[in-house]
Amino acid sequence: MSTGVPPRRARWPRPLVAGALAVAALTAAPSAGGAPADGTPAAAGTARTETPVSSASPVAGITETQVSLRIPLPASAGSHPARCDRLSYLRYRSSDGPSESAGADRILVAQPGILEGAGAFDSVARNTVRAAADRGEHIEFWALDRRSNCLEDNAGVATGSVRRAVGYYYEGQKIDGHAFDGFLASDQAGWLAEVGLEQTVRDQYDLLSAELPDRRLRKEKVLCGGHSLGGVLTGVFSTWDFDGNSATTADAGYNQCAGYFALDTTIAVDLDDLNGGSDTLNGGVLPKGTVPETGLGYTVVQAGLRSGVLPRFLALPAVINPEIMNVLAISGLAARTAPAARSTLQSDLPANDNIETTTRTMFSKNAAVFLSGRPTIRDFRLTNEAVLGAFMDDNSAPLSFIQTSVGLFDGGRLADKDFPVSNDVQGSPALFGTELKAIPDEPGGPLYTWRDFDRVGAPDDPVHRSADGTPFTTAAKEVSDIGELARSLSEQPLDFTEDYFPTKLVTDLSLVDDPRIARHMAHPEGPTANPAITFVAGDGILADRVPADKNPVVLPGYQHLDVLTAAPVQNDGSRERIATLLSAFGRR
Repeated sequence: MSTGVPPRRARWPRPLVAGALAVAALTAAPSAGGAPADGTPAAAGTARTETPVSSASPVAGITETQVSLRIPLPASAGSHPARCDRLSYLRYRSSDGPSESAGADRILVAQPGILEGAGAFDSVARNTVRAAADRGEHIEFWALDRRSNCLEDNAGVATGSVRRAVGYYYEGQKIDGHAFDGFLASDQAGWLAEVGLEQTVRDQYDLLSAELPDRRLRKEKVLCGGHSLGGVLTGVFSTWDFDGNSATTADAGYNQCAGYFALDTTIAVDLDDLNGGSDTLNGGVLPKGTVPETGLGYTVVQAGLRSGVLPRFLALPAVINPEIMNVLAISGLAARTAPAARSTLQSDLPANDNIETTTRTMFSKNAAVFLSGRPTIRDFRLTNEAVLGAFMDDNSAPLSFIQTSVGLFDGGRLADKDFPVSNDVQGSPALFGTELKAIPDEPGGPLYTWRDFDRVGAPDDPVHRSADGTPFTTAAKEVSDIGELARSLSEQPLDFTEDYFPTKLVTDLSLVDDPRIARHMAHPEGPTANPAITFVAGDGILADRVPADKNPVVLPGYQHLDVLTAAPVQNDGSRERIATLLSAFGRR
């Protein structure tokens, strides 16, 4: 049975890679390769569509729509699917507010982080719009989706059925007469070699200009911001010169915004704040090897992307790749539709190398278990919520950029999870997080359930403890509802995760001083030209280097994704702080 998983690429020795890139630099031209144009008109040629989105969110009084605009890629991008000539975003507004965006009091426009789609903003968008509406103000929240997300096929998850989703992605079953074409390999997405920093900020500018043609209105009402890498993209956007004449400033990025907001990030023009000053994200926020080295310079790196020597999107053989991003969505769907049911995903999904290695990485008690492969996640009885918690909770997930604080395993004995880093060793907060890790310790035993964030510390809480007697978690450390996380992962028409993140976007950010990029960043005053509000997750990727110069709002107990997923009412009974403070900042 074919799984659609790209074959593993052999690791090349660094000298050989350097030599191949050098040759490519002399021979490669912009590629017209990649996914072939499908020949169909985008949305039947409709320039703009706006489609209602139905949601089971408990936050009332919010109208959500999916907006799509036809804004074609330049011819220099080469051949690409027609659907990729569209830009999309999720629009959230108060149901009793103005129907036209121009009539809103403020419009918050958010750039997603790395490996992240528009759906990730669902909770923070709803909470913020609701907080403003409760004060009689009407703001909108636009969650942008990167253009590369046009390559995703969410049809299986969109059925709302785990069985149909698995059948579609793995068993050849069709939906509306269409079969899944498989997860793309790098050589099927050649056009992504041209989608980097310039295209990304241009897409934001073009979308804003199309939706809000009056530049003065944009300057008055739009707040630009983002999460994680989205803060850096916002900083670069603020410096960009969009008309090619640096002497004029009406087109400058900072003049499209009245202010900025940063969600566990800063409004900056490089990656230093995110990765502690290293040259790339490798070993900082992402595992080493995720992002290609850029030391050979812009020309060689770009040639490597065009020739295919370098991957066109970020992917590792396991843990970080399109198939696993999709598995997260399926896991969210299972936890949304049958949260307390015993999970069958372990048996429903194929036992291919990618999934097996990923689950061993995410669910091994220690290095010996990882190496032996026994016991595996398939040897435990887990509810659907417990599986999702194993993948994404800060007391289980090994990588900080996918961590949320959604509770803890329950229903059986827990042990210290000492892989990939031991609880006894202080790891890198940016890479592994800050919290003690726990794992079920009774294979073939009881049904492990999930204790949600607001039940941690309840009278019936057994208070699971680490070997040294320290509780794995407390109520003060839990801020997000696992049910709402599951809903955001699987309900949104634009995905929470990002299957095909363009490599060029991060290599460009590592090479912003190259003249071919720097010449566009003609307004260095951009990041400080407007007022800003900065939120820092107290246990997130900036936990060990809080940017004091930004006067940030530090959020105790929050992890990197909690700034997007936090529940509207917290364990102490207070309203979620980002929603309260961000909506108030918009009013100012």
